[in-house]
Amino acid sequence: MQNILNHAAEVLILLFLIITFMQSAIDKVFDWNGNLSWLKGHFSETPLKNAVLILLATVLIFEAVSVILCAIGLYYIIIENSTDFAFHGAILCCVSLLMLLFGQRMAKDYEGAKTIAVYFLISVFLVFLLQH
Repeated sequence: MQNILNHAAEVLILLFLIITFMQSAIDKVFDWNGNLSWLKGHFSETPLKNAVLILLATVLIFEAVSVILCAIGLYYIIIENSTDFAFHGAILCCVSLLMLLFGQRMAKDYEGAKTIAVYFLISVFLVFLLQH
Protein backbone atom coordinates (compact mmCIF):
# COMPACT_ATOMS: atom_id res chain seq x y z
CA MET A 1 0.00 0.00 0.00
CA GLN A 2 2.87 2.37 0.76
CA ASN A 3 4.19 2.01 -2.81
CA ILE A 4 0.80 3.12 -4.15
CA LEU A 5 0.87 6.18 -1.92
CA ASN A 6 4.48 6.96 -2.83
CA HIS A 7 3.62 6.75 -6.55
CA ALA A 8 -0.01 7.92 -6.51
CA ALA A 9 0.28 10.17 -9.58
CA GLU A 10 2.11 7.53 -11.56
CA VAL A 11 -0.41 4.84 -10.61
CA LEU A 12 -3.39 7.03 -11.53
CA ILE A 13 -1.90 8.04 -14.88
CA LEU A 14 -0.97 4.43 -15.66
CA LEU A 15 -4.56 3.38 -14.97
CA PHE A 16 -5.79 6.18 -17.22
CA LEU A 17 -3.50 5.08 -20.06
CA ILE A 18 -4.33 1.40 -19.61
CA ILE A 19 -8.06 2.15 -19.84
CA THR A 20 -7.60 4.50 -22.80
CA PHE A 21 -5.37 2.28 -24.90
CA MET A 22 -7.13 -0.97 -23.96
CA GLN A 23 -10.49 0.41 -25.09
CA SER A 24 -8.93 1.67 -28.31
CA ALA A 25 -7.21 -1.63 -29.06
CA ILE A 26 -10.31 -3.67 -28.23
CA ASP A 27 -12.40 -1.44 -30.50
CA LYS A 28 -9.94 -1.98 -33.34
CA VAL A 29 -10.00 -5.76 -32.87
CA PHE A 30 -13.78 -6.16 -32.57
CA ASP A 31 -14.68 -3.58 -35.22
CA TRP A 32 -11.73 -4.04 -37.55
CA ASN A 33 -13.76 -3.65 -40.74
CA GLY A 34 -15.61 -0.60 -39.46
CA ASN A 35 -12.39 1.09 -38.40
CA LEU A 36 -10.66 0.20 -41.65
CA SER A 37 -13.56 1.51 -43.72
CA TRP A 38 -13.75 4.77 -41.78
CA LEU A 39 -9.98 5.31 -41.92
CA LYS A 40 -9.85 4.67 -45.68
CA GLY A 41 -12.34 7.49 -46.10
CA HIS A 42 -10.55 9.68 -43.56
CA PHE A 43 -7.23 9.34 -45.38
CA SER A 44 -8.58 9.18 -48.95
CA GLU A 45 -7.12 12.58 -49.85
CA THR A 46 -3.74 12.07 -48.17
CA PRO A 47 -0.45 10.39 -49.11
CA LEU A 48 -1.37 7.70 -46.53
CA LYS A 49 -4.42 6.48 -48.51
CA ASN A 50 -2.69 3.31 -49.80
CA ALA A 51 -1.16 2.39 -46.43
CA VAL A 52 -4.24 2.46 -44.19
CA LEU A 53 -4.32 -1.31 -43.57
CA ILE A 54 -0.68 -1.55 -42.46
CA LEU A 55 -0.91 1.68 -40.46
CA LEU A 56 -4.03 0.47 -38.63
CA ALA A 57 -2.30 -2.81 -37.79
CA THR A 58 0.81 -0.95 -36.62
CA VAL A 59 -1.19 1.35 -34.36
CA LEU A 60 -3.08 -1.64 -32.94
CA ILE A 61 0.19 -3.42 -32.12
CA PHE A 62 1.65 -0.31 -30.49
CA GLU A 63 -1.49 0.25 -28.43
CA ALA A 64 -1.62 -3.38 -27.29
CA VAL A 65 2.05 -3.44 -26.30
CA SER A 66 1.58 -0.09 -24.53
CA VAL A 67 -1.23 -1.58 -22.45
CA ILE A 68 0.84 -4.65 -21.60
CA LEU A 69 3.88 -2.61 -20.55
CA CYS A 70 1.78 -0.16 -18.54
CA ALA A 71 -0.03 -3.01 -16.78
CA ILE A 72 3.24 -4.77 -15.96
CA GLY A 73 4.63 -1.40 -14.89
CA LEU A 74 1.66 -0.86 -12.57
CA TYR A 75 2.27 -4.26 -11.00
CA TYR A 76 5.98 -3.55 -10.52
CA ILE A 77 5.32 -0.15 -8.97
CA ILE A 78 2.85 -1.62 -6.50
CA ILE A 79 4.69 -4.85 -5.67
CA GLU A 80 8.38 -4.17 -6.34
CA ASN A 81 8.59 -0.35 -6.12
CA SER A 82 10.23 -0.41 -9.56
CA THR A 83 9.30 1.98 -12.36
CA ASP A 84 11.24 0.53 -15.30
CA PHE A 85 8.33 -1.16 -17.09
CA ALA A 86 6.04 1.80 -16.44
CA PHE A 87 8.62 4.15 -17.94
CA HIS A 88 8.89 2.07 -21.11
CA GLY A 89 5.10 1.76 -21.29
CA ALA A 90 4.74 5.54 -21.00
CA ILE A 91 7.31 6.07 -23.76
CA LEU A 92 5.44 3.65 -26.02
CA CYS A 93 2.16 5.44 -25.27
CA CYS A 94 3.81 8.69 -26.38
CA VAL A 95 5.05 7.08 -29.60
CA SER A 96 1.58 5.66 -30.27
CA LEU A 97 0.02 9.07 -29.76
CA LEU A 98 2.59 10.71 -32.04
CA MET A 99 1.62 8.24 -34.77
CA LEU A 100 -2.04 9.10 -34.28
CA LEU A 101 -1.26 12.82 -34.24
CA PHE A 102 0.69 12.52 -37.48
CA GLY A 103 -2.28 10.82 -39.11
CA GLN A 104 -4.74 13.43 -37.88
CA ARG A 105 -2.54 16.25 -39.13
CA MET A 106 -2.10 14.55 -42.51
CA ALA A 107 -5.88 14.22 -42.77
CA LYS A 108 -6.22 17.88 -41.71
CA ASP A 109 -8.42 16.78 -38.80
CA TYR A 110 -7.30 19.54 -36.47
CA GLU A 111 -10.02 18.89 -33.88
CA GLY A 112 -8.92 15.25 -33.64
CA ALA A 113 -5.31 16.37 -33.37
CA LYS A 114 -6.21 18.66 -30.45
CA THR A 115 -7.77 15.75 -28.60
CA ILE A 116 -4.65 13.64 -29.11
CA ALA A 117 -2.51 16.51 -27.82
CA VAL A 118 -4.29 16.30 -24.46
CA TYR A 119 -3.55 12.58 -24.15
CA PHE A 120 0.03 13.24 -25.23
CA LEU A 121 0.58 15.83 -22.50
CA ILE A 122 -0.64 13.36 -19.87
CA SER A 123 1.66 10.66 -21.27
CA VAL A 124 4.69 12.96 -21.39
CA PHE A 125 3.98 14.04 -17.82
CA LEU A 126 4.12 10.38 -16.80
CA VAL A 127 7.46 10.00 -18.60
CA PHE A 128 8.69 13.04 -16.67
CA LEU A 129 7.51 11.60 -13.34
CA LEU A 130 9.16 8.24 -14.04
CA GLN A 131 12.54 9.58 -15.14
CA HIS A 132 15.32 8.99 -12.65
